[in-house]
Amino acid sequence: MICRILLLIQLTSCVCGTFVVNVTQTSYQAEENHNITLEWTFTTKTDSSPNSLFIFCEVFTDHDVPVLFHVHEGVEVSESQDEQFAGRVQCDKDVLREGRIRLHVSRLRTEDSGLYVCEVKTNYGRDTGRCHLNVTAAADEPKPQRPTVSPQPESRGRIGLYVGLGLTAAAALLTVCAGLCSVFRLCLTKSAERRENNSVVLQMLSLSQKQPIRTNRTLSGGQTFCQKESSELWFKT
Repeated sequence: MICRILLLIQLTSCVCGTFVVNVTQTSYQAEENHNITLEWTFTTKTDSSPNSLFIFCEVFTDHDVPVLFHVHEGVEVSESQDEQFAGRVQCDKDVLREGRIRLHVSRLRTEDSGLYVCEVKTNYGRDTGRCHLNVTAAADEPKPQRPTVSPQPESRGRIGLYVGLGLTAAAALLTVCAGLCSVFRLCLTKSAERRENNSVVLQMLSLSQKQPIRTNRTLSGGQTFCQKESSELWFKT
């Protein structure tokens, strides 16, 4: 009986001293370009030194195993972080001493999807915790439709005024064009009349030059002579 009690006490002390790493959530779902917080917890001891803490978090994807977060002897090693997560992962150091690993990942990408494994090692134990993250592509947002704005009464009045002014100007322009056409036709008519009159005058002059003017004069001896307009003399007995 005493041996059983001693064995039970020994087993209980072993269980109480077990180091465990747990995850607050085994699976995460997020959308591209959003932010997310991943969290693990581990067993702590009050008498443990911070320099004895080692944390190594990485992601198992289809193509690679990039490093997400690394702590060596209680100090974060940013040089170990993969370029994929550079500037996008922040650790809440205030809760780290309480046994909580809280990583804030911003501007998520679809290639961030995978199995996230965090290994924690101290001078009193060592364990790992795992969780899945699935990042989906951002859905195409529908373009907002602009509301149709009905014209105000003042705008309608201005539109009517502009239309009336335009019609008046068009009518005035047509009147001016019609007047110019009438003047042009009158000028053409007068010019044709002048050309016709000049032609008649020229014809009359031509006819008058072709018919000689005869002048009969009686000379002594009973002879007469005729003088044409061309000063040609000829005698007639």
